[in-house]
Amino acid sequence: QVELVESGGGLVQAGGSLRLSCTASTRTFTSHAMAWFRQAPGKEREFVAAHRRISSMPVYAESVKDRFSIFRDYSRNTLFLQMNSLSPEDTAVYYCAATARYRGTYSTSDMDYWGKGALVTVSS
Repeated sequence: QVELVESGGGLVQAGGSLRLSCTASTRTFTSHAMAWFRQAPGKEREFVAAHRRISSMPVYAESVKDRFSIFRDYSRNTLFLQMNSLSPEDTAVYYCAATARYRGTYSTSDMDYWGKGALVTVSS
Protein backbone atom coordinates (compact mmCIF):
# COMPACT_ATOMS: atom_id res chain seq x y z
CA GLN A 1 0.00 0.00 0.00
CA VAL A 2 1.40 3.38 -1.02
CA GLU A 3 0.80 6.19 1.42
CA LEU A 4 1.20 9.85 0.55
CA VAL A 5 0.91 12.39 3.35
CA GLU A 6 0.63 16.11 2.58
CA SER A 7 1.36 18.95 4.99
CA GLY A 8 1.94 22.69 4.94
CA GLY A 9 -1.42 24.05 3.89
CA GLY A 10 -2.94 27.08 5.55
CA LEU A 11 -4.15 30.64 5.18
CA VAL A 12 -2.00 33.25 3.47
CA GLN A 13 -2.55 36.75 2.12
CA ALA A 14 -2.40 37.48 -1.58
CA GLY A 15 1.18 37.91 -2.70
CA GLY A 16 2.47 35.60 0.00
CA SER A 17 4.14 32.20 -0.13
CA LEU A 18 3.55 28.70 1.16
CA ARG A 19 5.44 25.43 0.86
CA LEU A 20 3.58 22.12 0.69
CA SER A 21 5.22 18.82 1.54
CA CYS A 22 4.35 15.26 0.59
CA THR A 23 6.06 12.36 2.28
CA ALA A 24 6.10 8.90 0.69
CA SER A 25 7.75 5.56 1.27
CA THR A 26 11.26 5.21 -0.07
CA ARG A 27 10.32 2.80 -2.84
CA THR A 28 7.50 5.03 -4.02
CA PHE A 29 9.54 8.16 -3.86
CA THR A 30 12.47 6.90 -5.87
CA SER A 31 10.60 4.87 -8.46
CA HIS A 32 7.40 6.80 -9.09
CA ALA A 33 6.58 9.90 -11.04
CA MET A 34 5.06 12.35 -8.61
CA ALA A 35 2.79 15.32 -9.07
CA TRP A 36 0.65 17.98 -7.43
CA PHE A 37 -2.97 18.59 -8.35
CA ARG A 38 -5.52 20.98 -6.91
CA GLN A 39 -9.27 21.24 -6.66
CA ALA A 40 -11.00 24.54 -6.07
CA PRO A 41 -14.56 24.67 -4.68
CA GLY A 42 -17.04 23.71 -7.36
CA LYS A 43 -14.35 22.87 -9.90
CA GLU A 44 -12.71 19.74 -11.21
CA ARG A 45 -9.33 18.58 -9.98
CA GLU A 46 -6.56 20.01 -12.15
CA PHE A 47 -2.88 19.39 -12.75
CA VAL A 48 -0.42 21.78 -11.11
CA ALA A 49 3.11 20.38 -11.42
CA ALA A 50 4.97 17.10 -11.82
CA HIS A 51 8.39 15.58 -11.58
CA ARG A 52 8.96 12.28 -13.32
CA ARG A 53 12.29 11.06 -11.97
CA ILE A 54 15.69 12.17 -10.75
CA SER A 55 17.02 13.26 -14.13
CA SER A 56 13.82 14.82 -15.39
CA MET A 57 12.86 18.44 -15.74
CA PRO A 58 9.68 19.40 -13.91
CA VAL A 59 6.54 20.36 -15.78
CA TYR A 60 3.98 22.97 -14.75
CA ALA A 61 0.52 24.13 -15.60
CA GLU A 62 0.56 27.47 -17.38
CA SER A 63 -1.40 29.07 -14.54
CA VAL A 64 1.39 28.45 -12.02
CA LYS A 65 4.49 28.54 -14.19
CA ASP A 66 7.11 31.01 -12.90
CA ARG A 67 5.34 31.16 -9.52
CA PHE A 68 5.40 27.56 -8.28
CA SER A 69 8.32 25.17 -8.02
CA ILE A 70 8.22 21.39 -7.54
CA PHE A 71 11.24 19.59 -6.20
CA ARG A 72 12.24 16.48 -4.24
CA ASP A 73 14.42 15.92 -1.20
CA TYR A 74 15.59 12.32 -1.67
CA SER A 75 17.20 12.21 1.78
CA ARG A 76 13.76 12.77 3.34
CA ASN A 77 11.57 11.02 0.75
CA THR A 78 9.66 14.27 0.47
CA LEU A 79 8.14 16.09 -2.49
CA PHE A 80 7.70 19.84 -2.15
CA LEU A 81 5.64 22.49 -3.87
CA GLN A 82 6.94 25.99 -3.27
CA MET A 83 4.20 28.48 -4.05
CA ASN A 84 5.04 32.17 -4.46
CA SER A 85 3.02 35.22 -5.46
CA LEU A 86 -0.18 33.51 -4.40
CA SER A 87 -3.52 34.91 -5.46
CA PRO A 88 -7.09 34.11 -4.35
CA GLU A 89 -7.43 32.06 -7.55
CA ASP A 90 -4.91 29.60 -6.07
CA THR A 91 -7.29 28.73 -3.23
CA ALA A 92 -7.92 24.98 -3.39
CA VAL A 93 -7.25 21.64 -1.81
CA TYR A 94 -3.85 20.52 -3.05
CA TYR A 95 -3.23 16.82 -3.59
CA CYS A 96 -0.02 14.88 -3.90
CA ALA A 97 -0.18 12.00 -6.39
CA ALA A 98 2.10 9.28 -7.69
CA THR A 99 2.22 6.75 -10.49
CA ALA A 100 4.47 3.79 -11.04
CA ARG A 101 4.08 3.96 -14.80
CA TYR A 102 4.40 7.30 -16.56
CA ARG A 103 1.88 7.29 -19.40
CA GLY A 104 3.00 10.45 -21.15
CA THR A 105 0.51 12.79 -19.51
CA TYR A 106 -0.46 13.92 -16.03
CA SER A 107 -4.21 13.73 -15.94
CA THR A 108 -6.04 12.58 -12.83
CA SER A 109 -6.69 9.21 -14.45
CA ASP A 110 -2.95 8.73 -15.02
CA MET A 111 -2.15 8.75 -11.30
CA ASP A 112 -2.31 5.59 -9.20
CA TYR A 113 -2.06 6.95 -5.66
CA TRP A 114 -3.35 10.04 -3.92
CA GLY A 115 -2.88 11.81 -0.64
CA LYS A 116 -5.81 13.16 1.35
CA GLY A 117 -5.10 16.76 0.42
CA ALA A 118 -4.01 20.00 2.07
CA LEU A 119 -6.17 23.10 2.05
CA VAL A 120 -4.60 26.32 0.84
CA THR A 121 -6.62 29.51 1.30
CA VAL A 122 -5.41 32.80 -0.15
CA SER A 123 -7.15 35.92 1.11
CA SER A 124 -7.42 39.10 -0.90
